[in-house]
Order: sequence, then C-alpha cells, then structure tokens
Amino acid sequence: MTNATNATNQVTTDRNAWSWGFTPQAEIWNGRLAMIGFLAAALIELFSGQGFLHFWGIL
Repeated sequence: MTNATNATNQVTTDRNAWSWGFTPQAEIWNGRLAMIGFLAAALIELFSGQGFLHFWGIL
C-alpha cells in the first residue's frame, strides 16, 4: 500500500500574488480584470439602453 501523505503536494508559490511577466499569477489577474471589464460593459449596455461605445460618445 502507498502512503496517502506522499500523494499531496504543497503549493510553494502564492497563486494570488501580484507578479509581472508571463507567469501563472499574472495570467490569473489578467483573467480577473477582463471579467470585471466585460461585466461593466454588459451592465452599461443593460442599464443605459445604448452600446458601450455610444455610451462613451465614441460613435
């Protein structure tokens, strides 16, 4: 039988840490900020009745 304690690995890096460059932490933050931006654009369109670019006066 194998020992169950050997099967678990501890994560040595903090995945929520702010890190620059092409790192998994930076990509996680990019995804989070992209989701916030998409939600903000969808809410602007929902509540204003205009598209995002029309709302800001670009079109």
